[in-house]
Amino acid sequence: MKLYSKSTLEAFEKRQRARFVNSLSGFKSANMIGTADPLGQTNLAIVSSVIHLGSNPALLGMVMRPHETSRHTLENIHAMQCYTINHVSREHYKAAHQTSARYSRTQSEFDACGFTPEYVADFAAPAVAESRLQIGMHLSEVLPIKKNGTMLVIGEVQWVQVSEPAVQSDGYIDIEQLGTVAITGLDGYHTTDRLARLSYAKPDQELDEVT
Repeated sequence: MKLYSKSTLEAFEKRQRARFVNSLSGFKSANMIGTADPLGQTNLAIVSSVIHLGSNPALLGMVMRPHETSRHTLENIHAMQCYTINHVSREHYKAAHQTSARYSRTQSEFDACGFTPEYVADFAAPAVAESRLQIGMHLSEVLPIKKNGTMLVIGEVQWVQVSEPAVQSDGYIDIEQLGTVAITGLDGYHTTDRLARLSYAKPDQELDEVT
């Protein structure tokens, strides 16, 4: 084991430090965020910071980087108060990664990266038709993180579209069946291998595997 002190991290080259620290949290979800501006110009951006915040109401959060330059995704979310979260599959992870490139505001990542915008009912933000799990979100609040200038974007789930065979009778979604990939660091993509589902943990009671 090698010890990396705070001063060691601070001495890293900027990109090296970003890759190192981004790897510390382990496997993260891979999602594309679909938005549109008031004129209907679409935008798509990959993020690895989506987290569960609560089930009732159904809340998801994601961290957005400091607004030092134009952030089309965050600007669109503020303007339209809605967005979509779309799982990335193993078939499309390279194209999904490409959405992180700095395209101009007038260039849609849907078009540039080969994805199809899909509108659910009258929801204003586009989903990704190629994604097997899509979530429509309404903006709840944006909390500034003072330490580094990032923003915690909190949204409430409005609808979910998912490949039905992956949803089990107890509500569990088998995301491996969907082919969803995970991210490590800034650029590592992984498929997963589930070990087991385990029973609800109680003191002095052995765990069972859930089928």
